[in-house]
Amino acid sequence: MNRFYFSRLATYLRQERPRHIAHLRMALGRAIFWGGAIIVGLLAVAFAKSADAMSGVFRHAHEHMPLLPLLVTPLAGALCVFLTRRFFSAAAGSGIPQTLAEMRREDDDLRPLLSLRIAAGKIGVGVMAVGSGFSLGREGPTVQVGASIMAAVHRHLPRSLGIQRHHLLVAGGSAGIAAAFNTPLAGIIFAIEEMSRSVEARMSGLVITAIVLAGVVSKVFMGGGHYFGHVLIESNDSVLLACVALATLSTGLAGGVFARMLILAATRWTGRVADYRRHHPIRFAALCGLLVALLGIVSGGLTFGSGYEQTLQVLHGYGELPWYFAPAKFIATVTAYLSGLPGGIFAPSLSIGAGIGNTLSDMLGTPATQSMLIALCMTGFLAAVTQAPITSFVIVMEMVDGYSLIIGLMATALLASAISRLLSPPLYHTLAMIEYEKARDSEHTQLAATPPSER
Repeated sequence: MNRFYFSRLATYLRQERPRHIAHLRMALGRAIFWGGAIIVGLLAVAFAKSADAMSGVFRHAHEHMPLLPLLVTPLAGALCVFLTRRFFSAAAGSGIPQTLAEMRREDDDLRPLLSLRIAAGKIGVGVMAVGSGFSLGREGPTVQVGASIMAAVHRHLPRSLGIQRHHLLVAGGSAGIAAAFNTPLAGIIFAIEEMSRSVEARMSGLVITAIVLAGVVSKVFMGGGHYFGHVLIESNDSVLLACVALATLSTGLAGGVFARMLILAATRWTGRVADYRRHHPIRFAALCGLLVALLGIVSGGLTFGSGYEQTLQVLHGYGELPWYFAPAKFIATVTAYLSGLPGGIFAPSLSIGAGIGNTLSDMLGTPATQSMLIALCMTGFLAAVTQAPITSFVIVMEMVDGYSLIIGLMATALLASAISRLLSPPLYHTLAMIEYEKARDSEHTQLAATPPSER
């Protein structure tokens, strides 16, 4: 009898073994994916903490030695560009265009724009750049870091899961932006509006899962509050309408010019300065660092770093920003971006918008509506630069807890983005096409230099 039961059991195990192995592989694949999302959250937190710590050290040194940035910022800029070009060539710039370009890639022979080495360089060199006074942010680079982690995860997933690499890149990038800003809803919108332009049923689950896991890690280490805390916003309908009109016109024009300048610099910039940047990129970065240092010293240190501290203070009424803050920050951010350093423009764009809103509030003489006007201008400038209006107003709404201002934020974002489109094509997708063409040209150049016998 026992022999009969043991025989039946052995037969059952042999028959069910493939199914159990398949279930085990699927469970292992989900665990690997969850682990990747958690790592994205941890890296976003490490990036944020390191950049803030380095920026704090730089500000403290600047307060005690006001002329120190004239030495530190140019040298750091030259070193960062050297390291980027020598070891992390795809880490230059924001990181969002590189991620979008990688999603277009169909030929495995093209130079990769996402990898663990690129992610390490993006964080390491990015922290050095922000910590030496350059007007750059860490949110855009975190998109490339998150997508790089998920690209590595995809290589270890069982094929039986049927998860496409494209879907994981969207999930990783959106989880990165959500963890960096501590804005989970904005991460989902960013995935839809900027990265994928559509949502498939299977991909939506991956995106939400990655955002939830990365967001939980971010909240554990960075707290559960809003990025800029709870901002008290007072308004009425007539004042709101006037503020929306002012914010839309000013930020739409300024943001459109900002995006246009970055695109022209990457495509059709000609002349002696452009030639010098092309032939002497490290020296050019040092000169950019010198200009950034001069702007920072003249402005009393206001234009150094991402601009988070200045934006936080003016939103809560702790201090005032001078009228020249927005144009000085504008120039500092464009200069830092042109230098070729790893770094994004999300946080600097928000600070430029805050500066515009503060100046408009001073001109109108309406301190009671200052926070409202600043929030609207932050939304408008970010929407005009990125031409991603839904992502922009959701980011600001979540960062300042501005649900009471949602209609005004929506209107400002949509109208400012429309004005920007009259001046400039979409920034990130235009730069992504340029990055994709660079990767193809690099591969063709390398192939042409290879002897026929080695091809």
